[in-house]
Amino acid sequence: MTDVTNAESLPSEPQARRIVYCGKAITASLSTLSVDAQKRAQKDTLKKEARALAAETKSTEAKKAAKVLIKRVERNKRKYVTAVSGLEAHGLDLKKVAKEFGKKFATGSSVTKTASGGEEVVVQGDNSDEIFDWVVEVGGVPEANVDCVEDKKKKGGS
Repeated sequence: MTDVTNAESLPSEPQARRIVYCGKAITASLSTLSVDAQKRAQKDTLKKEARALAAETKSTEAKKAAKVLIKRVERNKRKYVTAVSGLEAHGLDLKKVAKEFGKKFATGSSVTKTASGGEEVVVQGDNSDEIFDWVVEVGGVPEANVDCVEDKKKKGGS
């Protein structure tokens, strides 16, 4: 009666196998190659490593040079909108940032397209100081790369 196996102990699906090759197996497969093939393989790996390193340094340089612009735009006499642009260069997802701003400041926020073809996060209200603090602390953007600008809409008169 103890021969009955518990259905919970048996896996219902086959387990995936992970194959790990040791260094000896890799060197053994390389030793079967001709000398010329070994040199080409080493040269290819060196080129790939150099490309990866160059791409990494290029992305870090682009992050250092990218500016985040926080604009406070006056809509009516006492109503303001804060627009934040340049966050995507620092690896931040604009939709997630807009949602975070909406929750943090209890206001409406959205991602809009600019006239120049880029995208920016627009937050209702004058939250430029708090957004500056969030971008530096949570966003990981250096303080020197963040600019705050106050912009007034021009009156459409004659």
